[in-house]
Amino acid sequence: MRLDDFRESDNIEDRRGGGAGIGGIGIGGVILALVVSYFTGINPLTLLGVIEQTPLARHEVAAHKPPAGDDSARFVSRILASTEDVWTGTFRENGRQYEAPKLVLFTGATPTACGTGQTAMGPFYCPGDRKVYIDLAFYRELKERFHAPGEFAQAYVIAHEVGHHVQNLLGIAGKVHAAQQRAGKAEANALSVRMELQADCLAGVWGKRADDLRGMLDPGDLEAALNAATAIGDDRLQQQAQGRIVPESFTHGSSAQRVRWFRRGFDSGDMNRCNTFKTDSL
Repeated sequence: MRLDDFRESDNIEDRRGGGAGIGGIGIGGVILALVVSYFTGINPLTLLGVIEQTPLARHEVAAHKPPAGDDSARFVSRILASTEDVWTGTFRENGRQYEAPKLVLFTGATPTACGTGQTAMGPFYCPGDRKVYIDLAFYRELKERFHAPGEFAQAYVIAHEVGHHVQNLLGIAGKVHAAQQRAGKAEANALSVRMELQADCLAGVWGKRADDLRGMLDPGDLEAALNAATAIGDDRLQQQAQGRIVPESFTHGSSAQRVRWFRRGFDSGDMNRCNTFKTDSL
């Protein structure tokens, strides 16, 4: 990818380096627990378990800008900035105003409005605070475990999570989550698959529009993203983990589906072609 002349986003929160405190609780929460423990005699570790569940703790996470010379953080920041530029223009074309999400870099675990985020969850989007969360160690896993190297594969991961933010802004996420609350397990899973495939399609839309605007892709970049989409399909992951495939338990879509919808977005560059909820064929 050619990103040297891309700007960096201002919407990066770096919580790495121990800034999140014990178990993801900010230093203010730790101090509060120690003070209360002194006057009450209650074990501070017990108090920390209580504080972690309170809204106060979520707002006491120390965040800062990524340090200069951090190439991985700079890459993420440039990709995020590109999504900001693309979706601002795309929303404007559709008579809407885009509100950019924050992207949080963390290690291990961190508090979010959706509960404690953990590295094992992989990158994720929390609609409660409108933030994308990623432990950059995932990129090593993407390359080594999933055999999906390449910068555009890494960019696709971010663009997919930003796609969930787009769904949130458009009101799609809220409607789907409400429908899932009323549905049985299988139907809720099926709705999740459509949500995830739409986010893949929106990631493809970003890739196409960003390349048209700035000429960022090199030969082989598209194949790297498609390889990543293939590697994290539910059928591929289930086969690797348990030796069998259970389609009714899919939550993200098969490898073929993920590739198909990313290509649909990339080939068209049109977010209106990404309606996975009005098609019988995924």
